[in-house]
Amino acid sequence: MPLRRYSRPEMWKLWSEEEKFRTWAKVEWAVAKAQEEMGIIPKVGLSDSLAALLEDEDFWRDVPERVAERERIYDHDVLAFLSVLEESLGRGGNYLHFGMTSSDVVDTANALRMRKALLLVREELLRLAKALYDKAQRYKYSPVMGRTHGVFAQPTTFGLKFLGFYSEALRDLRRLDDAIESISYGKISGAVGNYALNPPEVEERALALLGLKVEPVSTQVVPRDRFAHALNVLMLVGELLERLALEIRLSARTETGEMAEPFRRGQRGSSAMPHKRNPIRSERLTGIARLLRGWALAENESVALWHERDISHSSVERFTLADATTTLHYALGLATSIVEGLVVNEDRARENMERFGDFYLSSVLLLLLVRKGVSRDVAYEWVKEVSQRAHDRGTSIYEEAMRHSEIRNFLTEEELRRGLSVDFNRYVDVIFSRFGPPS
Repeated sequence: MPLRRYSRPEMWKLWSEEEKFRTWAKVEWAVAKAQEEMGIIPKVGLSDSLAALLEDEDFWRDVPERVAERERIYDHDVLAFLSVLEESLGRGGNYLHFGMTSSDVVDTANALRMRKALLLVREELLRLAKALYDKAQRYKYSPVMGRTHGVFAQPTTFGLKFLGFYSEALRDLRRLDDAIESISYGKISGAVGNYALNPPEVEERALALLGLKVEPVSTQVVPRDRFAHALNVLMLVGELLERLALEIRLSARTETGEMAEPFRRGQRGSSAMPHKRNPIRSERLTGIARLLRGWALAENESVALWHERDISHSSVERFTLADATTTLHYALGLATSIVEGLVVNEDRARENMERFGDFYLSSVLLLLLVRKGVSRDVAYEWVKEVSQRAHDRGTSIYEEAMRHSEIRNFLTEEELRRGLSVDFNRYVDVIFSRFGPPS
């Protein structure tokens, strides 16, 4: 199980040992029901007994402990589970797991739990998308310096920054929908997937009862690319969180001060320095993104198994499925709380833009000269000279261009003044028109 510290109750319960065994029993119930309907096993009440047990909350509380005791003897968790379950069923219990193999139960149950887990993740991602959209709308026209390589580039807006994250969240929602569809496959095809002991109709009926689709070609396992795909999508959602967290962390630096995480009353930032307001939540998101990459890699390594299967994937998935979904579910909730409470310092952003002058108009000046017939290479050298002087002297690029004799040969004072009056964010509305609120 993942760390309780980085989990939320609904996901923690989903991946509990109690819920695991209950889901295994649900698969056994669906198979027994199908087999009874088809006359493969006698109608001795097995499916009814299993259905009753599934509703008995008291029964499941000590099942994990009882299974663990048997597993110490059997060294096989599914056989230990079946032993505990059979002795609780009474008449008809001997038909439990009829013609099935362990992976029929485990893989189908994992598909059920992964689908629920991914749906919970999707709910949280949708909440984050809504928070990002709201922030984008609120700061749609609020100017801030855009940076490349960490260096001033050209003005943009806070709204466009948030809209970029929102756009990525929408892509991740579509990826999650695809992963949910892809993971919703089970198998009741037997030891090597050839239906030797149960006909395909049993699989079809049982999986229909569980709301899953039939794996078209299974071996002893559902192909692991389905699980790898899901983990890779979770990893990509983590990349969104890391990119968002990095933007906040960089903007929260003392010398920048354009954004700040919410800071609760009573919260403390440092054991030694009371003045600190460290972006610890964003840093936590960054660390979680690293874990998600590791879990995805481990699952990718589990796609290629020996022949019809080995169990090298089994130990991996006892960690990856629960850890990745639980931790990301928590991280998405954390990210939403950060975005909703994020402090955006518009005044500081404006100060930062003005502090170093307007040397960022270099690209505009370059194009003005090119339009006048100056070769791009020569114009570039001239503009580099005046923009660097403007930066070093704290003057405007207009002033330095006026002092540059070669530039003055091509541009008048009025042409310079008019040409450098550019609204870098004049197409913000056009960009925003490509998006609507999340649904």
